[in-house]
Amino acid sequence: MNKILKFSTLLIALSLIACKPSSPAPETKAEAVDPNLVELSPALQKQVKLITVGDAEIREILRIPGSIQVDEQRMAKIGSPVTGRITDIDAVLGQQVKRGEVLATVNSTELAQNQLSYIKALQQITLQSKAVERAKVLLEADVISAAELQRREAELSSAKADLIAARNQLIVLGMSDASISKLSRSIQMDSFSSVTARLAGTVISRKINVGQVVQPADELFVVADLSHVMAVAEVPERQVDLIEKGQEVDIDIPSLNDKPIKGKLIYVADVVNQQTRTVTVRSEIKNLSHAIKPEMLVSMLVQSKPVSRLSVPVQSVVRENDKDHVFVKVAPNKYRLREVVLGSEYQGMVAVVNGVDSGEVVVGEGAFHVNNERKRKELE
Repeated sequence: MNKILKFSTLLIALSLIACKPSSPAPETKAEAVDPNLVELSPALQKQVKLITVGDAEIREILRIPGSIQVDEQRMAKIGSPVTGRITDIDAVLGQQVKRGEVLATVNSTELAQNQLSYIKALQQITLQSKAVERAKVLLEADVISAAELQRREAELSSAKADLIAARNQLIVLGMSDASISKLSRSIQMDSFSSVTARLAGTVISRKINVGQVVQPADELFVVADLSHVMAVAEVPERQVDLIEKGQEVDIDIPSLNDKPIKGKLIYVADVVNQQTRTVTVRSEIKNLSHAIKPEMLVSMLVQSKPVSRLSVPVQSVVRENDKDHVFVKVAPNKYRLREVVLGSEYQGMVAVVNGVDSGEVVVGEGAFHVNNERKRKELE
């Protein structure tokens, strides 16, 4: 009986143990995977070349707006040499003229008065010369004293000085040597003066009409040689240190739809424009066909002076989600994709504004293959 009781108690105890719920097994946490971290396979390691981030010489490309201007060394603003009234106009806008060609004619009483002064001075020379000759004869005949001869010689010298002054004034008023010689022979005044071209070129401005009274200070015509023109641009003050005289530039003229014209900076201003805070630069352009017109808008592309910048090879850059990245070495054979901010590109190198530091190791060649491996791992 006791054996039966002990057996029953054992069965009940075993049943209670079986019915007791078992404690759950501890859960193992899945290790977090960094989608930007890549570990290279041996095969991929052979396609990768590493570089150490450091400084390189970078030239920035400056795009400077500007316009076409007439070369001031090949332009002449022409006025009348005398005060008078316009009687004829011989030149029109756009006309090609030669040096010395008559552009207009002016009738001037001022010119006539100065011609009269010249004729009188010329006549005085004749009279005083004869007076000196007579005085010499009379002095030899002991009729007059030597002092009288000296007085008459002094009057002749004064007359010669007056003639020179009158001649110079006629030259100032625009008369040529040939015209003055003709006036000396004919003793006939001519009150008409010619407005002539100072250089060969194109008439680009005309500001007179027939009957208009003009003065020497008035600008009547502008003649310019348009076979050479200037591309003129304004460089912002903060970028002046990036340019220098003699630098090569590309000049883009949108209205012509041609390839950019090669040129050089022949002028960099020494002062800053106080209103615009810019510095003027110029480049000369050949314009033998006259296709380039003054005041056309241009864009001047200037390569800056070489500047040392923190840089990486262009091949290191990976474009993802409209942003630039490079693969930075974080451990042996492990690389992390890191976003960077880039600057100017020059000769296969690109400046890094932010994202990596000098001395860090990045993937130089094979960044494309590394990024493909990263994407493949991300899809697994």
